[in-house]
Amino acid sequence: MKLRGVAAITGVGELKPSRDAEGKTTLGLLAQSASLALRDAGLTKNDIDGLIVGPPTEDPAFMWPQQVAEYLQLFPSFLDLIEMGGASATGAIRRAAMAIATGQCRHVLCLTGGVWNTGIFNTLEARRAVMSTIEAEFDLPYGPMGFNSAYALAAQRHMYQYGTKPEQLAKIAVDQRFNACACPEALFYGHPLTVEEVLSSPVIVSPLHLFEIVRPCSGASAVVVSAAEVAKDMPQPPVYILGTGEFCTHNSIAQVPDITVTPIKYSAETAYREAGVSPSDVDFVSVYDCYTITVLLTLEDAGFCPKGEGGPFVETTDLTYKGKLPCNTHGGQLSWGQPSYAGGMSHVTEAVRQIRGTAGLRQVKRNELCFVNGNGGALSQQCSLILGKSAHRV
Repeated sequence: MKLRGVAAITGVGELKPSRDAEGKTTLGLLAQSASLALRDAGLTKNDIDGLIVGPPTEDPAFMWPQQVAEYLQLFPSFLDLIEMGGASATGAIRRAAMAIATGQCRHVLCLTGGVWNTGIFNTLEARRAVMSTIEAEFDLPYGPMGFNSAYALAAQRHMYQYGTKPEQLAKIAVDQRFNACACPEALFYGHPLTVEEVLSSPVIVSPLHLFEIVRPCSGASAVVVSAAEVAKDMPQPPVYILGTGEFCTHNSIAQVPDITVTPIKYSAETAYREAGVSPSDVDFVSVYDCYTITVLLTLEDAGFCPKGEGGPFVETTDLTYKGKLPCNTHGGQLSWGQPSYAGGMSHVTEAVRQIRGTAGLRQVKRNELCFVNGNGGALSQQCSLILGKSAHRV
């Protein structure tokens, strides 16, 4: 199915990430972000005929999308629950475009977010709750510390195989913190960071330091995806979905074919091919960044530098909003925050703001084309998007 130019993002709504949910519920947060997105798109609830929802982060909820629809008083003809871990947000955008391309919907509301108990985020209790049978039987006896240990393994292997240096990984966090300091909504707004501070922060799982690991919090993000033929007449400049791609190679990190090659290699290739572009055409990137190593692997596998050269590339390339390849201009999840599944959606909403030209102080100079990526699990499943100003970019 070719999706190039058949749909566009026409509305976004996002809550400021919060370290303390202050008694708010996932349903309440989703409702707030949905209201903002509908207002941004110039739509009412009656205009929405499709709803895609990420999973709840509190107690498991039976028929969760139906609960959300009922709470919001929506009556969609297309309804879906998407669970792809950190790739859920980009996956929701892709599925919304598919629903529009097949004539099932004209306006799809994509919702992600929730309340996270940061006190148990990386405990054995939290890890066991999302473990597969294979992981519980073969991984758990070795004492994994949540996802930290999986990404630490990837970082260790990359360092061993390609000579990647801790200072190079640390610079990713520093550049993104610079971006966050130009984003008032970011958790770490007003708190600049240096490479020395990253490397002197506590080692959580070698070689990853505290400031190289995502900051879980609470919040929500909403995106409206509309049919291209109506998007051009809506209040906001449409941001067109030009290419999409997905790929999955494993669930447990112990089953990965090659720990230094991610499924992004395949999802990005598909997205580029559909959009008719290459990495050299991309103006800026907005990619999942649960750890610094995630960004480095993404830049390699999405074609911005050769495999194994990610370390020197990030060391010599300005990744700030002022730089040659702006990366995660809102600060990314490392510095903006990871409010549940809305952490992944923040990469979509930030790309929309940049392409619209409404990013304020952190606005990039070239904003025609963006590569967006969602990363699920332990580098397990990926969903890549190419977003652009024009529906006919070739």
